[in-house]
Amino acid sequence: MTKTAVVLFNLGGPDRPDAVRPFLFNLFSDKAIIGAPQPFRWLIAQLISITRTKSAQANYAIMGGASPLLKETLAQADALRGALTVRLGGEVQIFPAMRYWKPFTKDAVRAVDAFDPDEIVLLPLYPQFSTTTTASSLKAWREAYRGKTPVHVVCCYPVDAGLVEAHARKIRATHESVGRPGPLRVLFSAHGLPQQVVDRGDPYQNQIERTAEAVANQLGDGMGADWDWKICYQSRVGPLKWLGPSTPEALKEAGADGRGVLVVPIAFVSEHIETLVELDHEYAELAREIGLPFYLRAPALGVDVAFIDGLVEIAAAALRRPGLCPAADACPSNFTQCPYRQVQREAA
Repeated sequence: MTKTAVVLFNLGGPDRPDAVRPFLFNLFSDKAIIGAPQPFRWLIAQLISITRTKSAQANYAIMGGASPLLKETLAQADALRGALTVRLGGEVQIFPAMRYWKPFTKDAVRAVDAFDPDEIVLLPLYPQFSTTTTASSLKAWREAYRGKTPVHVVCCYPVDAGLVEAHARKIRATHESVGRPGPLRVLFSAHGLPQQVVDRGDPYQNQIERTAEAVANQLGDGMGADWDWKICYQSRVGPLKWLGPSTPEALKEAGADGRGVLVVPIAFVSEHIETLVELDHEYAELAREIGLPFYLRAPALGVDVAFIDGLVEIAAAALRRPGLCPAADACPSNFTQCPYRQVQREAA
C-alpha cells in the first residue's frame, strides 16, 4: 500500500497567553522577517517580543487567549486527508508544520519519519509565494529533514480554480446575507510587506494581484450593477515603506466615494489574529468612525469544499512532478526570488 505524507506549512500562533512572547521572539528572529545580521537580529527580536507582548496578549484575549490557527489547520488537514485518500488510494497522512509555534517544522519531520512514507508533498497554506512565508518554511524543512524519501514541493497556487471559486462563493454569500445594501467596493486585503522586499524580486504582490483579478472575474456581473474592487494591505509595523494602499487608507477612500465595503482576506485561508481582531474589530471600528454605509467581511476559506478539492488536485499533480513547481504558470522572469525561476537558472 502506497503511503503519502502531505506537510502543511503555516505560520503558527500562540496556544496560551504565556506563549505569546516566545512566539513573537521566534517570528522576529527569522532572517526572512528581520534581515539584520546576528547578534543584532537577536537583540531586535528580544526588544520587539518584550515591548509587544502585553498588547498582543490583549488581542489574543479577544479570541479566548490563544490563536485558532492550529485548530483551523487541523480541520483543513482532516478534510484534506479524507479527500486525498479517495483521490490517491493507499494511506495518506497530513502533518502540520508551523513556522513560529508548535508543532514546529522539526516536530513535523519527526512525525513524517515515523510514518515512513513512500512520497512527501510540501504544501504551503500560503497561496501566494513570498520569501517571508513559503521560502522561510521551506528553509526550515530543509534544515530539519535528512531523509531520502522523494519530496515534491508546491511553491504557490495563486490562481487555482478551487481557491478562486471558494473566495467567490464566500464573497457572494456575505453580500447576499445582508440583501446587497447599496454601492459596493470589494477590498481584497492582504498581509503587507515592506516595499524593499518586493523590490528585491519577491513575487508576492504580483501574485496577490493575480488572485484578486481572478476572483473579481469569477464574481462578474453576479454582484449587481454598482460594484468595484481594489487591493489593499494590512498589518503594517515599523518605519519602513510598505506596500500600499493600506487597508485603513482604502476604507477612507471608499467612504469618500460613498461606497460600502466588503473586505476579503485574500492571502489568508484560515481565521487568525489578522482576521478576527484586525479586520473584525480594529477596521470595523474605523469603518464606523468614518461613516461607511456598511462594512462586511467575507470569512476565510477554512474547509470550503472548493478550496479543499483544489488542494487535493494540487497535491495530486505535485506527486506527478519531481522537485519544486508552482501549481500555475511560473512568475515572470523579473521576479528573481521566485523559487521555480531560481531552479531553472541553476539548471541552465
